[in-house]
Formats: sequence, C-alpha cells, structure tokens
Amino acid sequence: MGKVALVTGGSRGIGAAISKALKDAGYTVAANYAGNDEAAKKFSDETGIATYKWSVADYDACVAGIAKVEAELGPVDVLVNNAGITRDGMFHRMTPEQWNDVINTNLTGLFNMTHPVWTGMRDRKFGRVINISSVNGQKGQAGQANYSAAKAGDIGFTRALAQEGARAGITVNAICPGYIGTDMVKAIDEKVLTERIIPQIPVGRLGEPEEIARCVVFLASDDAGFITGSTVSANGGQFFS
Repeated sequence: MGKVALVTGGSRGIGAAISKALKDAGYTVAANYAGNDEAAKKFSDETGIATYKWSVADYDACVAGIAKVEAELGPVDVLVNNAGITRDGMFHRMTPEQWNDVINTNLTGLFNMTHPVWTGMRDRKFGRVINISSVNGQKGQAGQANYSAAKAGDIGFTRALAQEGARAGITVNAICPGYIGTDMVKAIDEKVLTERIIPQIPVGRLGEPEEIARCVVFLASDDAGFITGSTVSANGGQFFS
C-alpha cells in the first residue's frame, strides 16, 4: 500500500480528477464529499476510490472523518484541500449567511482539515498539504467578495503554515486554477463563456481538470520536496502573480 492521500471535495469536478490522478500515481486515495450521495457512489463504483461524507466546515466532523479514514487506510500523508462553494452576489446585497457559508467552507475548512493531520505529519517527519485556491483569490472578482476573500486567505494560510512545517518535512503549497472546464463552468451560458470569459484567457480555452490534477501530483511527490509556501498559477495566462 502506497502513501495515503485525502482529497476534500474529491468525488466531483477538479477534485475527482485529483483523486484519480493520485490513485494512478500509486497513492491510496480517500475522497471526501459533503452531500451528493449519488455522485459519490457513482464515482466509487467507477474508480474504486473510497468516499467519505462530512462537511469540512464542521471541525468535529473533520476530526471524526479523518479518524475513520486513517483507521481504514492508514495515516494521511497527503492532504488536498479542494472542497469549496460559491454564494455569489454583489456586496450591497450579500447576506451574512452568504458570507459565512463561503468563509466557513473555503477558508475555515482548511484549518478544520489540516489541524487534525498536522501532528501526525510532524511526528512522521513527512507531509504534503496542497490547498486549491483560485485566480479570484489573487485578483479579486466582482460579485465574489466572500469567495475572493476566502481564497486569498487560503494563500496566506499556505505561506504561514509552510514556514512551520518546513523543518518537520512537511511542504504546504497552493494552486490557483483559472476557469476550468468542469460541469459547473460548462453550465454557464454559452454566450457568456465565448464572449466574456474565454477572451480573458490568453491561451484561448478553458483549462481541464486533469491539468490541475497534474500540478497536485507533482507537489505531492518526493521530487517537490524543496518547494513549499509556493503558489502555482494555472490559469492560461489570465493573471500573473
């Protein structure tokens, strides 16, 4: 059995691509999901990857869920914090609930998931924490004050924690995808995609989930042991940091 990788939001979209790529690279993978039982079952049936249900916004649920994963598969060596939600709206109409839902999942979720595995990684002198942020955490986006704030916070979390983990053999890095061709993005009105979104991307196309997954596989590998506190921008040239 290879190293154990836990991917949050790991049964759909970018997360599913990450889970599959890590499995193909030899990891024993656990895919967390929050609510779509049907999609999770289909994913497990098709890939053989075990799925585990809990909300990353709930610290106690994360502690219990991680304990179950480790009891069944072994200690978590690689944690991919991918789970995220959107509750978009212009700021003057944004509700406290919209703000808190996004912050609690997309930012506090990183604490809730990383904190329970951190001591074990320190004790074993090895760990990989890979946080999926966003281009909109780098540049901001109208209608996404909550999402952009959370994703920018993910980058700050990455940089601070990388300094704490370095001497314990733990690397902490972030990936900032641009517009990726997931079902959610492809559901956007075609005219909006072709006239407003894709023209902003110098390479002239949406990214593929597998392109983000390949970044994760590299950062999880032994070859990336000297890379920590970094932000990988995978956005087709849309934004340079």
